[in-house]
Amino acid sequence: MDFFNSQFFTTWDTSIIVLIGAILIGWLFRTVIHRYLRKLVQRTSFKTDDLIFEAIESQIVIWLAIGALYYITVTTELLEPYSQSIIKVLTFLLIISITIALNKFLIGLIDVWSTKQKKSLPSTKIFVNLVKAIVYVVGLLVALEFIGVSITPMLTALGVGGLAISLALKDTLADVFAGLHILLSKKVEPGDFIELESGQKGEIISITWRNSTILEKSNNVFIVPNSVLSNAILKNYDSIDRTFSAKFLLGVGYESDLDQVERVTLEVAKDVVKGIEQHVKDFTPIVRFYEFGDSSINLKIFFKVYSYGDQWPIFHEFVKKLLVRYNEEGINIPFPIRTLYHMNNIEEPSS
Repeated sequence: MDFFNSQFFTTWDTSIIVLIGAILIGWLFRTVIHRYLRKLVQRTSFKTDDLIFEAIESQIVIWLAIGALYYITVTTELLEPYSQSIIKVLTFLLIISITIALNKFLIGLIDVWSTKQKKSLPSTKIFVNLVKAIVYVVGLLVALEFIGVSITPMLTALGVGGLAISLALKDTLADVFAGLHILLSKKVEPGDFIELESGQKGEIISITWRNSTILEKSNNVFIVPNSVLSNAILKNYDSIDRTFSAKFLLGVGYESDLDQVERVTLEVAKDVVKGIEQHVKDFTPIVRFYEFGDSSINLKIFFKVYSYGDQWPIFHEFVKKLLVRYNEEGINIPFPIRTLYHMNNIEEPSS
């Protein structure tokens, strides 16, 4: 009877009740409360509460167990010789558990964000791995600091190691951050037709973390490092409106009746675009005289197509029909002519 009435039994009895209670609360949360909370957060249109719930739900049982063990350690005198060590271990485990929950929440945010970006982002795996590494390293350092382990040497080693890695991977990191800048700024996106300052034209097929793939109309592919693409002066044909204004250059003789030239050219242009699907339906071709050339009066004929490259079938038919019509109307397309004045009789200056 003295044993059952002893302080030993009373203390451990309370500790066991606390531990069992924590386990029961965790079980109750996972089996009953969990379902109701999940339904509650799913009713909202915000994704943040779902992410917070998922992050906490994965660690709540561990936190309850750590809390129960902490209470037992503090209230049980029999563990007094080891209480400080046990508290440090529990603190370390709690911080690591919080780090895991925080990491899960941040990864969820990245997934939500990348989903909103639709096709403009490449695989976020490298970004996810980078966030994981940063969160786990910071969490581990904080946990070690809380239990009394000096992290100054570790920070020094990480700084020196990070500097060495950044120098070794300078070009790679430049491409990675340039690619991230391109994707976030939406300077160009997959599907855009661009022209580089070097004169190369093509459609952007993909933008990865290191380089961008561009497909020319001739079905050739060229790959541009992201750092080069980010700093290049380029023309984006699809940034505002994907339709493309295509101009055809032409010259007629000085003896031509310009009103007749304008009428005939416009009739042929309108007739050509009727049977070509690539031409924008609600756009009427435009004829504009713009220059007195060396041997001709020059004009431009403007068409409007849905994307760059659709103008070639129009130009093909336009040239054939326009030549026939000009021949019928007696309109001359002159050869390039230049008049040169050559002076031979130049008197030599008298001495």
